[in-house]
Amino acid sequence: MTDLQVRKMRFAFADYDVPFIWNERNPAFSAMANAVSFLAIGFEKMIVNMIRETMPRITDPAVAEEADAFVRQEGQHSTAHRQHANALIRRYPGLRETLGQVVGAFDTMTAEKSLEYRLAYTADLEATFTPVFKLMLDNDAELFAPGDDRVASLFLWHFVEEVEHRSSALIVFDAVVGSDIYRMRMAPSIFRHVLEVIRIACVGFNEHVPLADRQVDCLAMFATHRRVQRIRKRLPWLDHTDHGPMPRAFDALPLRAQLVALVGIVRSQLPRHNPEHENLPELAGVWFERFAAGYDVTRWYTAEATAGADR
Repeated sequence: MTDLQVRKMRFAFADYDVPFIWNERNPAFSAMANAVSFLAIGFEKMIVNMIRETMPRITDPAVAEEADAFVRQEGQHSTAHRQHANALIRRYPGLRETLGQVVGAFDTMTAEKSLEYRLAYTADLEATFTPVFKLMLDNDAELFAPGDDRVASLFLWHFVEEVEHRSSALIVFDAVVGSDIYRMRMAPSIFRHVLEVIRIACVGFNEHVPLADRQVDCLAMFATHRRVQRIRKRLPWLDHTDHGPMPRAFDALPLRAQLVALVGIVRSQLPRHNPEHENLPELAGVWFERFAAGYDVTRWYTAEATAGADR
């Protein structure tokens, strides 16, 4: 029997405006997280269709149960991220086109790629999440706490649930495809597609969100873009558009922690990788304990203070 729990969350994104830079201390991370919101909507739609197509090929009832709980968690994530994206679209209507392009990239993949490829895509990408999200959750005081509590709480919930179902995509892949070699061979194509989708979102942000509101060049997360922009600035006769400062989202985080995450990402793509053996972020355990105790996890950083003021 699966241990996954489907939690329905609703964040107050419609109550008042959601700023594009929701963590003023780290505009680069804010922009990157917004791109993740857009990607999540398309990716999780792809997962829902993929699992629906996969179910008839799953013969083990335990795997079928895992797949069902996994896809229902992902469906909740998609719903919440769409609420976040819609709040940004209300402020910047041009982002509707950007979201359509992101979702369209996954729709095209669903139409053109085999089920085996999409299962490998999901397994490979999901395998990277635990080391990446551990880096973020271990540094929540820098990345999340100073920001808009609705957006911060959305990402905390999503990331701890990704840690919770860290094995699900590989369990389904192994049951239906069962080839580490195939998964590894597809990895370059898969991560190239992920970066292309993130780039679509960032180009749209640069185009539709004024620099005064976004504060950074949203493409700055791409090292090649940073290099090209620096070269162009030194060669004024080359045509180029300056989209703003180019800080990196994790500049303030310890270099050692970033390297540990990078090693974890590489390890996650190797044969016989087992996510159950991953080092987990301490914050995930705290989150699950608080949720079970009835804490308002949709206001992670402010609920306790508000409750204390009301007593």
